[in-house]
Amino acid sequence: MAEAATVRRSRITPEREAELYGAVLDLLREVGYDALTMDAVAARTKSSKATLYRQWGGKPELVVKAMRHMKPGSTADVDTGSLRGDMHAVVLRQDDCAMEQNSALMRGVSVAIHANPDLLRAFRELLIEPEMEEIRQVVQRGIDRGEVRPDNPAIDYVLHMMIGGFAARTMIDDQPPTQEFLRSYIDAVILPALSA
Repeated sequence: MAEAATVRRSRITPEREAELYGAVLDLLREVGYDALTMDAVAARTKSSKATLYRQWGGKPELVVKAMRHMKPGSTADVDTGSLRGDMHAVVLRQDDCAMEQNSALMRGVSVAIHANPDLLRAFRELLIEPEMEEIRQVVQRGIDRGEVRPDNPAIDYVLHMMIGGFAARTMIDDQPPTQEFLRSYIDAVILPALSA
């Protein structure tokens, strides 16, 4: 279904697509996933509901693609020459304000994921799996440079560690994730795990 939606979406300009995604994220922040409706998206974006369904298939795909769209480019493109530099560069791609907004968005969607199998499927296929592949590429460059042993068991958990640090910052410290916090977390937790 995701491939078909991508093909159909070709009639929408990138500017219009960005506008639609922005409206979806605004609505998501305002009312949460469960209360967000395709009718509300259609009204906010002056689109027809039929167009939204034709282009995205449904609310789960639209929401997750909107979340994916807000990400600042591909992590796989980051190559500073060192694993530490790459990991820090990934964190620096979003400023603290964007991280705080994204953290709140992720918390809201994570609750809905547990009750909605279609959202979980879309989240895994359209956001998590591509992120895991991008992180694998970053780590593979570290392996190729000799910074990480290829048999290090922590390799399979890098994205888990990144998401954990991002999500736990608010729960444990009652503060949003920041660039400074995540760089420190990378240095204290992720890099030592990968160099073990």
